[in-house]
Amino acid sequence: MLLYEGKAKQVYSTENENEFIVYFKDDATAFNGEKKATISLKGILNNKISSIMFEMLHDNQINTHFIKKISDREMLVKKVEILPLEVIVRNITAGSFCKKYGIEEGLVLDEPIFELCYKNDEYGDPMLNEDHAVAMKLASREEIAFLKEQTLKINELMKEFFLKTNLKLVDFKLEFGKDSQGNIILADEISPDTCRLWDVNTNEKLDKDRFRRDLGDLVQGYEEVLSRMNCK
Repeated sequence: MLLYEGKAKQVYSTENENEFIVYFKDDATAFNGEKKATISLKGILNNKISSIMFEMLHDNQINTHFIKKISDREMLVKKVEILPLEVIVRNITAGSFCKKYGIEEGLVLDEPIFELCYKNDEYGDPMLNEDHAVAMKLASREEIAFLKEQTLKINELMKEFFLKTNLKLVDFKLEFGKDSQGNIILADEISPDTCRLWDVNTNEKLDKDRFRRDLGDLVQGYEEVLSRMNCK
């Protein structure tokens, strides 16, 4: 039974009350849904890339909702209660960060920037600080500290992984949730939909910016990412 449908995925129940199936769609959106398209094969590529990334994180003792990839478009995951927060890490200046602050794109930051956003489409997913999140009872200070620690560890693992594929991890967003035991675990896809990935030598964008900014064929970029990951 379909439980939830988002911009890029559908979530279905299973016979096991503690497990869900996530189905990756071909839909692409940008600018809070103002730009939309259906791009054949996008969902298949995101499922494959995300599965590889989850397996890498599991090998490095990062707890996630991922159980296994079960088809080209589907993965089996643990049931979680999603925290109403988006976590963003920036290693290199790009996107909204440059627009908001008038900063040149492509500057390597001395240390990663950790951002929190309120996951709420109605209000445009506004940025929060820790005090806002605690006051709104979105998370406790201890939970936010854990989110930051885990996210920065994930960042280092992903940077190292992608560098081996000749890609820079520019920035990315993540979501977390609580499992049936109340543990906070990673519960979001990791793909060129959610990460900015640039070629190390040319800075060619191989991520969703190809769609946002009309920079080239999106599927071609995602296929290049997957090809490099498989050859790593």
